[in-house]
Amino acid sequence: MSTRQIEELNQKLQTLKEQKSQLNVEAAEWAEKRNKLNEKVKKLRAEINEIKSERDKLNKNVKKLKQQRENLQKEIVEKIEEIKSLRQELKVLKEKKPAKTAKELEKKIESIEWKIQTSSLTLQQEKELVEQVKKLETQLNVQKKISQTTNKILELQTEIKALEARRELCHQKILETAEKSQQIHQKMLEKIGEAKKIKTKANELHKNFLQVKEKINPIQKEITEISQQIKKLKDQIRKEEEKEKKKKEKALREKLEKQAKEKFKRGEKLSWEEFQLLAKDETNTQD
Repeated sequence: MSTRQIEELNQKLQTLKEQKSQLNVEAAEWAEKRNKLNEKVKKLRAEINEIKSERDKLNKNVKKLKQQRENLQKEIVEKIEEIKSLRQELKVLKEKKPAKTAKELEKKIESIEWKIQTSSLTLQQEKELVEQVKKLETQLNVQKKISQTTNKILELQTEIKALEARRELCHQKILETAEKSQQIHQKMLEKIGEAKKIKTKANELHKNFLQVKEKINPIQKEITEISQQIKKLKDQIRKEEEKEKKKKEKALREKLEKQAKEKFKRGEKLSWEEFQLLAKDETNTQD
């Protein structure tokens, strides 16, 4: 009966092991698919980090370019204010502008100075001529100041145009860099979206993996229980077999002892084994 039970349990055990093996294969398939998706997510995250780094670098450049544009604009405003101030000065100077040109004034001054140096003049005449030179030099200084101020205004206007060109170039670079940054940012968002979708799918596969693993647990528990039952039954059979063996050995020994005693009574020669059996029986009897 026990042997038949063991056979039945072994068949059941084999069926359970096959079920467990199939589930392990299924779990391994889910795990493999999940791992492949997780690897894709890992690669996408690395790409996202690279794209983010590139975008941040561009944004940093935009910030730097904006600062440059701001500095250029500030410089332009300062020069415009300087021009306004110079024009105000020029307006005041033009109100004092003499009728003669600078060349005419210089020629007149040279003529008077030559006259002072070469002519025989009275002190009064020389004094009058010196006064004329002073007035003419004052007029000449006004002409020179007008010329210098006008030139400075023209110089500042040229500088402003150059600064405006640089500002415009800077502005164009800002637009181009910002647009490129936006494109890269959009690419990054797409990658993030793709990674999220794949990760969601990987999580679903992991859930399937866990569900299969959960199915294995009761089967493994039953396998363990049946294995213990088989072991217990085998132990019982072994003990019964040992008991039966001892019983048979005892019966055989008693039979041989009986035969040896009968031979001994008949005076027949005993074998060494028969002699030992009788001696042992004698010892047991005395005990």
